Parts: sequence; C-alpha cells; structure tokens
Amino acid sequence: MSEETEIKEKSSLRKRADEIKEHRCKNLIAVLEEPNMIKNIGTVIRNINALGVEKLYVVDSQGRLPEDWQDMRERRSLIKPSVSAIKWSFVKTFKSTQACIDHLNNNRFTSVVTSPHIKGKTNVILHEGNFTQKRLAVWFGNESRGISELAVENSEACIQIEMFGIIESLNLGTSSGIVLYEIAKQRRKYQNENKRGRKSDPKIKVK
Repeated sequence: MSEETEIKEKSSLRKRADEIKEHRCKNLIAVLEEPNMIKNIGTVIRNINALGVEKLYVVDSQGRLPEDWQDMRERRSLIKPSVSAIKWSFVKTFKSTQACIDHLNNNRFTSVVTSPHIKGKTNVILHEGNFTQKRLAVWFGNESRGISELAVENSEACIQIEMFGIIESLNLGTSSGIVLYEIAKQRRKYQNENKRGRKSDPKIKVK
C-alpha cells in the first residue's frame, strides 16, 4: 500500500468516525466478566463498535489482555476477530469484579446482568425492559460459568433473552449482540427524542 493510499484510507475512516459520533450511545458500557477466550473478546469488541456502544470493560484477573488500550490496538489476536474494531473501540481492564463494580458505582452507573431467572431479583425479558437510564453498564458472564454472584448482587436487574428451542443458551458473541442491539436501539431513540436533557432516570422495569 502506497503512503498516499494509506493517508486516504485513514482520512476516510476519520470522516466516517465523525459522521457516526452523534449516533453513539452515551454512557452505555458493556462488561465482560472473566472471559475465557480472546476470540470472544474480539467478537464482542466488534459488536460494541457496530452497535455504537461507548465502551467495553473486561474483568481480567488472569491478565489475558494488556492493561493499556494502546497496546491492545496492536494485538493481532484482537485485531482479527474484531475486524480491526479494537482500533476504534475503547476497552478498559480490571483485575477483579469488585474493582469494576467500585469504578462503576463511583461513576453512578446502574448495572444489569444477563442471566436466567434468579429468585429475589428483578427479572426482565429483554424486549420488555426499559433501558434508558442515564448511565448503564450491561454485564455478560464467563462462557462456561456464567455471571458471578457478586455481579448479580450488585445489579439492579437480570436480563433474559426469550428463547423457544430445546437448547436454551447462546454463545457470548451472539448473546451480547442481541442484548446490546435492543438496549442501544432504545437508548439511541431516547437520545434523539430528548436532546435537550433527561427528564428522569427510570428504573429497570417492564414497560
């Protein structure tokens, strides 16, 4: 690739980034709790970029990812599955679930988790919920163990994807795409209709 072509491509990407900036979902964060596979992290990065989710947080006690986002942008293991979306998506890592919870609480985020029905919690079918809170973090659990009790205890609600098959489970890439699509769609609509300010900060509940 010639230098001139590279400059043109960068200019085109920057122009696209500027065009879509106002359509991004402000104060919407996806959280991955202890993901096992780098490939899945890359897939979720691709999802959040495509859907306009502002940030991705990763609880990574095993140190699978570099702590610095700039270093992540050069990792081939993330560039390929994310289709280079890592270069345009902000990712922050935490050493523990509690550290991530503390950070979100300090910044006044409401947390929700994706999980099957849990007794004693507010359980919401995805398409029936209201997800237009001012600051919202959506948690996704480990591929095999699911979401932790600590994350559930510190969440306002459990979100479920309605399913009708014999196998009632989806992989991380698919489930994060479905959940974040619905939530981003709601928030984008809300942002467009309330550009002058937010009248309220609704609870997670059935519409």
